[in-house]
This record gives sequence, structure tokens and C-alpha cells, in this order.
Amino acid sequence: MVPVDVLKKISDVVWEIPVSYKAGMRVPARIYGTEKLIQELDDAVYDQVTNVATLPGITKYALCMPDGHFGYGFPIGGVAAMDVEQGGVISPGGIGFDINCGMRLVTTNLTYDEVKPQIKQLVDKLYERVPAGVGSTGFVKLSRNEFRNVVEQGAQWCVRNGYGWEADLELMEEQGCLEGADAAKISDKAIDRGVHQIGTLGSGNHYLEIQVAKPENIFDREVAQALGINIPNQVVVMFHCGSRGFGHQVATDYLQIFLKVMESKYGIKILDRELACAPFNSPEGQAYFSAMKCGINMSFVNRQVILHRIREVFSQVFKRSAEDLGMHMVYDVAHNTAKLEQHVIDGNKRSLLVHRKGATRAFAPGMADVPERYQTIGQPVIIGGSMETGSYLLVGVPSGEQTFFSTAHGSGRTMSRTKARKTWRGETLQKEMQSRGIYVRSTSYTGLAEEASGAYKDVDRVIEAAEMAGISKRVVRLTPIGNIKG
Repeated sequence: MVPVDVLKKISDVVWEIPVSYKAGMRVPARIYGTEKLIQELDDAVYDQVTNVATLPGITKYALCMPDGHFGYGFPIGGVAAMDVEQGGVISPGGIGFDINCGMRLVTTNLTYDEVKPQIKQLVDKLYERVPAGVGSTGFVKLSRNEFRNVVEQGAQWCVRNGYGWEADLELMEEQGCLEGADAAKISDKAIDRGVHQIGTLGSGNHYLEIQVAKPENIFDREVAQALGINIPNQVVVMFHCGSRGFGHQVATDYLQIFLKVMESKYGIKILDRELACAPFNSPEGQAYFSAMKCGINMSFVNRQVILHRIREVFSQVFKRSAEDLGMHMVYDVAHNTAKLEQHVIDGNKRSLLVHRKGATRAFAPGMADVPERYQTIGQPVIIGGSMETGSYLLVGVPSGEQTFFSTAHGSGRTMSRTKARKTWRGETLQKEMQSRGIYVRSTSYTGLAEEASGAYKDVDRVIEAAEMAGISKRVVRLTPIGNIKG
């Protein structure tokens, strides 16, 4: 751990490590969290976030959100903005292997009392229709060339092909398609890994959950209503997944390319090879940026097809159309991205490549990329907790400029998957959850044990820290009643 006399307390929830801490640091590192969260932080996070502070072009601070924990290269929860006009780099380790792993939240006009008798049927049918687990394949059958078109077009392809509504597009980050994706920049191996995975959850911490917005868990009723949470004990559906093996292969391919050219061609030396990078404006940097956008778009497509299946299941079980059931999107928000954004630094607007690795964009009211209907309240932020506890719907706030309008993305692990498997039995956990009113299906008991709530930070404390820091604002806490784990 960083010595106490080095870690400077900026506020009750902001802590700073100065550039003098480690040779090569270009900017200070800032970690967000209450004193208790800081005390529980992995020692490796301090090393990782200060390594990030040494990268060329980094601006203001290397940041770690309240859910931060050890990751690959960057800590998970890491945020760094690179000035692309000042030699700023792009790094796969600052984006993540599961490119655009993200969250989607969908409303219904059903109440808990209406859904409770059907919860087992709903979860069982969703488990059948939305494949989960390692190696799972989806029902959308595409040729390799068709898949290349899909990852360039994003969720717009889904809507044109009957897997969604036109209104869905407005309620996705980047309207479900990041322009400039170029399938010519991705490998055949990446195509092979992704072509059959559209409409699948995957494994690990990915899930599909039926939740309830209880009246006592609504913190801002007016904003909640604007977001579509407007009836007591309303049932919503939240899910978390990404670009699967496709995104993983894109990251793997370019890490190898960057390791070959980073020092020999560009003279960049790094403290950790997991931070392999290239100048953003270099041929290699631009190629990865275009390939990464394909990963982002594939993930939007994946979540859109999953939503299509969810609407089918609810419609079948309740014998009403998805439109009649009010199954409208609240928002789809990305984690694990790097995007060019305009931010004001020391009074000047600058073009920055903002890496968010296990962190959520949280734009404030009035910002250009916030959907028109949310302009007065700010961008929705969807943060998943553990399957046993609850999740949150938040909005971005003006004071979020301190983190380049970024916030946490989950509760954050405190225990390795190996240790969790040794600590809990998945079969026992499943029975205990059912006794508490949460019906869960999983592809494996070991996978279920890995996701026990005790392996995670307390999501309520994480959200509290984010709100205290002024990087996002609580709107609703959502309670699980049915869950599908990958």
C-alpha cells in the first residue's frame, strides 16, 4: 500500500498520490472512495494507477473510481484522458479485453405482484432464449462477410433487420454505432470468434436480471419519472454483457502489434508490458482505434438482440405485445471504451482520448451527447451490484467534469474467483437466494459461487462515495427477483 504520508486526502472521498511518488509519473493519481473503501483497496491498484500516470499525453490525473480493483494494465475502474495533439497514446490495457462491456435497462408497466407468480417461467424461458456461459452461440446466423457489415453498422443493423425499435437507437450511447469502425482492421481469428456469438450473455460477471423499483428506494421521484420509473413496485429488466470473444481477440491482436513497435519505432518505454500502447495518431494507433470501434459496435448489436429476445419472452408469458407491456429502453451505457471527446482543461477546450476501463460515462445535463429527452436531467448511468444485493440507476452531474464525466461501473470485486469458489458452494447459494425471493439460473454452480455478494464491495457504499464526490447522482435502487448468470 502507498505510505499514509504519501496519500494526500483531498476530501472525504478523494485521495491523491503525487508525481514524486514514482519516477516517470507525468500527472498525479487520484483514487475515489470513502476511507473504508480506500483501506480495503488492493495494494496492486496503487501500483497500476501510478503506472498509468506515466503514459505519454496523459492529462490532469490518472483516476480510479470507487469500485476500483486490480485489472490488466489499468485498474478496473481506471480512467485516463490522453491529449491526442500532444503525443497521447491509445492502450488496449486502458480499455479492456471485453470491449464495450456495458449495461442496458428496460422498463415494463408490470408490478411485482403481477410478475411474482410468473417469475420462474420468465427466468426459465429467458435462460432458454438468451444463451449464457463460455462458448455459447446465438440464434442469429450470419456469414463472415455479413458479420463484417454488422460490426461496422452497429445497432442500426438490428433495427433494420427486425431486432428492435427505431426508438431504441436514441437511447444508446453513440446511438448504438460508433462511426469509423473498419472491419478491414480486424483479423480473421476475431471474426471466427465473434460470428456466432450475437445475442449471448457470455460468462463471468455477465447477467440478465429482473428487478423491482420499490417506492422506498427511489431517491429522486421527479428524475425517476423522467427515466420511465413511474409506478409503485415497477418491474424492470437489466442486463450486462459485451463483445465476447470478438472483442477479446481484437485486444489481443493489437497488444502484440503495440509490443513490437512501441519502443523500437516510437521510443515509448512503459513500466508494465500490460500497458502496451502506440501514439493515437500513428498508423498502428489508428488501426486499433478503428478495430476497437468494431468491438464497441458488436457489443451494441449483442445487447440489442438480447433485448429482442427479452421482449419476445415477456410477450409470450403475459400474452401481450412488448409495446403494450411498456418495454421501453431507459438507456444503454458502455464500459471499456476509448473515445475522442472535447473537455475543458484549464479554461481551454481540448480534444482528449478518454480511456474508461470498467468505468461509465456520466455526462451532465445540457451536454451534446445526452439524448434530447434527458437534456434537463443528465445522462442515465446504470451500475450493477451483485446478484444478491441490488443495482442502481443514476444520472450524470455538472461536477463530474473532475473525472472527465466518468463514474463507477459496478460494485467491484474484493475477492478472486478462485477464493470465492473455495468459500461458497453454488448449489447452496442458489437455494439461499431462492429462499430470499430471488430465482436464479446459472450455467454452472462454480460460476455462481464466483459471483457471491461476499466477493464484492458493498454497492451501496460505492454509490454513496460516487455521489459524495459529485461524479454522479442516485435516482433509484433496484432489487433483484430473478437472475440468469453466465
